[in-house]
Amino acid sequence: MNLREIAESVTIAMGALRAHKVRAALTTLGILIGVTTVIGLVSLIQGLNRSFAGQVASLGSNVLWVEKYPWFAGEEWYMYRNRKDITRQQAEALAEKLTTAAYVAPVVYTRRSIKFQDARAEAILIRGTTSQYQEVADVSAEHGRFFSHLDGHRYNQVCVLGQAVVDAIFQDTDPLHKKIHIGPFKFLVVGIKEKKGNLLGFNQDEDVIIPIRTFEKLFGSYRTLEIMVETANPETLDETREEVRWAMRLIRRVPPGEPDDFSINQQDMLTDMYKKVTGTIYGVMIGIATISLLVGGIGIMNIMLVSVTERTREIGIRKALGARRRNVLWQFLVEAVALSCVGGAMGILTGFFMGWSLAKFLRFPSTISLWSIFLGLGFSSAVGIFFGLYPAAKAARLNPIEALRYE
Repeated sequence: MNLREIAESVTIAMGALRAHKVRAALTTLGILIGVTTVIGLVSLIQGLNRSFAGQVASLGSNVLWVEKYPWFAGEEWYMYRNRKDITRQQAEALAEKLTTAAYVAPVVYTRRSIKFQDARAEAILIRGTTSQYQEVADVSAEHGRFFSHLDGHRYNQVCVLGQAVVDAIFQDTDPLHKKIHIGPFKFLVVGIKEKKGNLLGFNQDEDVIIPIRTFEKLFGSYRTLEIMVETANPETLDETREEVRWAMRLIRRVPPGEPDDFSINQQDMLTDMYKKVTGTIYGVMIGIATISLLVGGIGIMNIMLVSVTERTREIGIRKALGARRRNVLWQFLVEAVALSCVGGAMGILTGFFMGWSLAKFLRFPSTISLWSIFLGLGFSSAVGIFFGLYPAAKAARLNPIEALRYE
């Protein structure tokens, strides 16, 4: 077919759609729902992927976390609850034994109220650690300083505040060198931590960091802690992991042949879990979209069969005037694809709107990509071709004499 015949077929097809606007709109509804689902969720998940990748990257790809529990224990958490707690003394022994680690920082947590004069903030995360934490966690003091090894060794009651804590209790007052109450105990503010933002829904700026020895002296040493280990070279992460495992078994006196009574967690575990979750979402999305597109495709086929019956006499006249089978086939196929693409285009617009609305409501990022637009149009075009081919072929096979007799 030449361009003139193609243009003529498109014109006839669009004219037929304009003549039956309501029917065309109802026919495209299934396609619209399917494409809306695909585009909306794809844009939302892509935004989440970018946000998640950025947040997880802030944890450090060359950091290991030695803890009592694995990050994703699930229903098997009870298997780990009888493990012995990890202690500061074990962390110090681990630091002495490791040869491939750059920094080792034990970390212990509690929650306490924070008070300055009449201002008070409840349930603030108190993080007890060492001066090496700033290297392992990539944390630095934006104002003032981080506490030193000497502060920890002398049990000094000094602290570094997260920006959210500063905003909550200091308002317009400069917090440096002021004394605050953490629970019933007084601490001197020596630094303000630089902003870190949210990590997996947790505000990293809503915390107070104090020396771990001071933490244990005032709040007790009965808690288990985690040990953060940063490798000297990211390429030796696996080697460091095995060295940590060997050293911890030795320190905790785990007999040969017995399973580890501790867990070594790392960034990849979060990424793998995230991929599993988004993979499930993608599966559900594909299922919903497939059903919607199937329903929409069947609707297009039914409407096109009705259209062929209604326009039997028209087909007979066209064939009598010299139209070939391929001309009739192309005309009805273009009409089916046009129906489907109109639904696809509307689905793309509503899909982007849905993704944007969900992102605003849930405070998640949303990303619009060019390939998702082509995906939506490709889906709708394929449905139009597949389900429009049979009605178009039926119209093309009509006998012109019988078609002219049709009333």
